[in-house]
Amino acid sequence: MCLQIRRSSRSDSLDFDIGKRLKAIRTEKGLSQRELATRAGVTNGLISQLEQNRSSPSVASLKRILDVIPMTLSEFFSGVQAEPPGFVFRADELQEINPAHVFGLTGRKAEALSFRQVGDATRHNLQMLHETYLPGADTGEELYAHEAEEAGIVIDGEIELTVGPETATLGPGDAYIFDSRLPHRFRNTGARPCIIVSACTPPSF
Repeated sequence: MCLQIRRSSRSDSLDFDIGKRLKAIRTEKGLSQRELATRAGVTNGLISQLEQNRSSPSVASLKRILDVIPMTLSEFFSGVQAEPPGFVFRADELQEINPAHVFGLTGRKAEALSFRQVGDATRHNLQMLHETYLPGADTGEELYAHEAEEAGIVIDGEIELTVGPETATLGPGDAYIFDSRLPHRFRNTGARPCIIVSACTPPSF
């Protein structure tokens, strides 16, 4: 079954077979499902389910899988939505790179977490995201890391941010900046949605 991505953008709806994409990349790298799973620290069953479009991983899990290749989320989903010409991106032209959204899931699991990217980060030196976390949403139970430095400002709501051994709760107007090579995790422990505008350089998320 090929899951479809439907976007309310000015361009036509696009189909993106995520399972086929992952399998093609894995095969190109000469990795078996078992070898990829072992290196990523996930189950062989998860890789199999992903390649059959039967499961949606957490952000952290997909990051761990792609790190083995290595490849960023932005690179993995590159081409799902063409970057519009010019320097202005309208609200409906931001590219969603949260796996649950891109896998075509509906309901709370898909809506709980959103990463809307400005343009195609593979073409720039800076990756910028508009992030939304519904109450209880997080990037996954496990912490993840990537080669970059990132910063962000909380626009509304509150977020619990863990970086290495330290955890802090940030509210509207609070900001952060840290070395993304340190394992980290974001989690909305508040009672209302949290909105963050963040940047990462070089693009590696």
